Amino acid sequence: MQILVLNSGSSSIKFQLFHMPEAKVICSGLVERIGLQNSKISYKTDADKIENVLDIKDHKEGLQLVANYLMDPKVGVLKSASEINAVGHRVVHGGSTFTQTVAITEEVKNKIEKLATLAPLHNPANLQGILVAEEIFHSAKQIAVFDTAYHQTIPVEAYKYAIPNSFLEEHNIRLYGFHGTSHKYVSEKAIDFLGQEESKIISIHLGNGCSMTAIENGKSIDHTLGFAPMNGLIMGTRSGDIDPAVIFHMVNALGYSLDEVNALLQKESGMLGLTGYSDLRDIESEAEKGNVACRLALKMSAYRIKKFIGAYAASMNGLDAIVFTAGIGENSDTVRALVCEDMGFLGIHLDKEKNKERSKMARDISESTSKVKILVVPTNEELEIAKQSFELLSQ
Repeated sequence: MQILVLNSGSSSIKFQLFHMPEAKVICSGLVERIGLQNSKISYKTDADKIENVLDIKDHKEGLQLVANYLMDPKVGVLKSASEINAVGHRVVHGGSTFTQTVAITEEVKNKIEKLATLAPLHNPANLQGILVAEEIFHSAKQIAVFDTAYHQTIPVEAYKYAIPNSFLEEHNIRLYGFHGTSHKYVSEKAIDFLGQEESKIISIHLGNGCSMTAIENGKSIDHTLGFAPMNGLIMGTRSGDIDPAVIFHMVNALGYSLDEVNALLQKESGMLGLTGYSDLRDIESEAEKGNVACRLALKMSAYRIKKFIGAYAASMNGLDAIVFTAGIGENSDTVRALVCEDMGFLGIHLDKEKNKERSKMARDISESTSKVKILVVPTNEELEIAKQSFELLSQ
């Protein structure tokens, strides 16, 4: 069975074509910086590796480019779209409606669209991927894998908000959690790496979107993102945690509309609001040149992560490992060093030389005497989505 996996993020599209159940990767690629200057698409097979910089205005345009490469006469791996048996889609918000992987129907699409108000940077892009895939790969089964599903094990004392009970009972307002496919994948790899089933792990997913999960014995028990994917850590364009009183002040005293505040917190804040850049590579480059705003933003981001490490170590009454993953977590030795600095009280000691090494394999970058292991585990949300899609179709 050939399964194409589409992982549409807020500013990117990762894709991989798998032959299942062997999990053999036939081709892979990434469309990044969608809607920004110097958008880029990369495409890789066993025989070819291509990178192009061009303007990609939206996700629909990016997905069409992916399809063009897959069926290109020279570098493509498909003769026709009918060779795809299934397309597995990452969908960020499943609300209380979707707690497991499902086959996509008109009803499912309608519910994903309704949930877009809770994940405005993601669910519309996820739905766009589904609609375009239906047009191009019309004979394939379309499968949705939800970020929120992994966090169904979070206990009520962690997911319930301290507002009148009716908001949970009647309107399902609660913490849902996100990046679940990534957190599930890397935590399983970390548990294998540690060689212990019983474990207390903090998974730190750092990309354009960022989140952390407290994972006890393989199960999510708390998470930094909540009802929608905009609180917690400082992200590329999202503010992360902010006092709700600031929102009321902006509306009542500064004259902002609620739509303007929402747009500001979702698309104009975070690292972009602090520095003028949303891509961490640009921020690190500017920081090295002495840019004060960029240096401060990096410190602020690391500080927020450290606060949650302390909180989750307390909630689990212990800590065996912290795990860095996703684009920034896997590739930025600068961010990892800032996060692990002055964490000796919790038994976290980073090996500076190991931290600078590059590898696509899971690795330990802690000092030999570190009580808590510091792991870098490359995420593979696409493989996890392919596995879950294959399992659903094999039932």
